[in-house]
Amino acid sequence: MTERNGRRRFLHLAASLFFTVVALLIIVGGGGWWVLSHPQSPVPSHWNPLRDLTVRAPVTPITTYQLQRALGDEAQCRAALSAAGVTFAPMDDLVVDPNCGIAGRGLLSRLVTARVAAVETSCTTTLRLAMWEHHVVQPAARDVLGTDVRALHHLGSYNCRRMRTAQGQDSGWSSHATADAIDIISLDLEDGRKLTLLSDWAVPGPQAEFLRRINQGACDWFRVVLGPDYNRLHADHFHLQGPGWGFCR
Repeated sequence: MTERNGRRRFLHLAASLFFTVVALLIIVGGGGWWVLSHPQSPVPSHWNPLRDLTVRAPVTPITTYQLQRALGDEAQCRAALSAAGVTFAPMDDLVVDPNCGIAGRGLLSRLVTARVAAVETSCTTTLRLAMWEHHVVQPAARDVLGTDVRALHHLGSYNCRRMRTAQGQDSGWSSHATADAIDIISLDLEDGRKLTLLSDWAVPGPQAEFLRRINQGACDWFRVVLGPDYNRLHADHFHLQGPGWGFCR
């Protein structure tokens, strides 16, 4: 009988402890949710997973989650660009056929700091490009070259075509067919210098160091990044692609 009572007492204590822990988790979790969701939350927005992405905010482990939410919600995407000062004029979506078109279409002419020759592209490509320009390109230019980047030059974003490889035209459709990529060919600096991948990539010195740094840094914001070291087809540009299998070269 004593053994049975001891077992019951043990089970009772174990159950009490279990439900106490559950209750504490609910209370703490509920309190944490209240702190994060409250309009006057003391948690900075770039550390708060319940807040929308701010392009100019410092990058934290939460930024990737916020970016993914913005990429999946056109309204959030456009709001983030507008708040950052990016000039991305809305346009009607382009629907050509199942393989070609632009969802979330707009006319991009300025990023956070640098100008861009007007180009039709998607909101998602523009948002990734803005994050790269603000958090990689400009800091690297100041650090390595002692100046800012005034303009980025491109070869376009939307192009209804199949992929091109060193062996010829592949059967798959290019990410350019849906404006999910953009090709950057050169940059103008505030001090008057112009850098091109074709002429500056392989010449040892700070300009090549800068180009290689922004090439590697693009991999933080784009899923596929192809540059001059990939193959001869990319000798003169960075191919920056949003969706993909995660390849940086």
